[in-house]
Amino acid sequence: MAHDGGHPRGEHAWTLRFTDIKTGWTECAATRNKAQQHVFTAIRLAQRRLPFPLLGVDSDNGSEFINDELFRYCMEEHLTFTRGRQGRKNDNAHVEQKNWSVVRRFVGDQRFDTLAQLKLLDQLYELLHSYVNFYLPVMKLQEKVRQGNKVKRIDDKPQTPCARVLARPDVSRKVKLHLRTVYKQLEVVDLKQQIDYVLDQLWNDANRS
Repeated sequence: MAHDGGHPRGEHAWTLRFTDIKTGWTECAATRNKAQQHVFTAIRLAQRRLPFPLLGVDSDNGSEFINDELFRYCMEEHLTFTRGRQGRKNDNAHVEQKNWSVVRRFVGDQRFDTLAQLKLLDQLYELLHSYVNFYLPVMKLQEKVRQGNKVKRIDDKPQTPCARVLARPDVSRKVKLHLRTVYKQLEVVDLKQQIDYVLDQLWNDANRS
């Protein structure tokens, strides 16, 4: 996702979003541009934050993903590497739907193009790692039922990504114990205050630019 403020010329920050389909666990990472090395660094950062092993990558089809560096890494790590089809946004619907709920909802549509703003985005996404995955419930589509000319969505009960991870039988007890320990140490009010503080700094800096 571009942070160009509606003016795409020149270098500006980007946000890479990573969403696990089964649990809705979402990670974001900021990059100064779409160069391969920066995108690759962001992928490694998101991988370290995941509570479970990364088994595969289903990327967009831009050159920032479809390149030798990422392909070699996936081969070395035995990761399945697939991509969406060009012009088919629904191929990445699980990520695209996070555009507003995780990114635009917090950072807005302003332009971020300085190293100071990039660092603030990094701080924000480290905080959102906990806030989004431990406190924001999501619904998952179970089925679609046609009723005449309309199609009705049937969603499951809203659960946080963390709760969905804990409910999965294929996640190790070690991972579940770690998540429960982390959750007990979190304080949602304090976490939200930290997020608001970083956002105030980010917006103030952007408005001065």
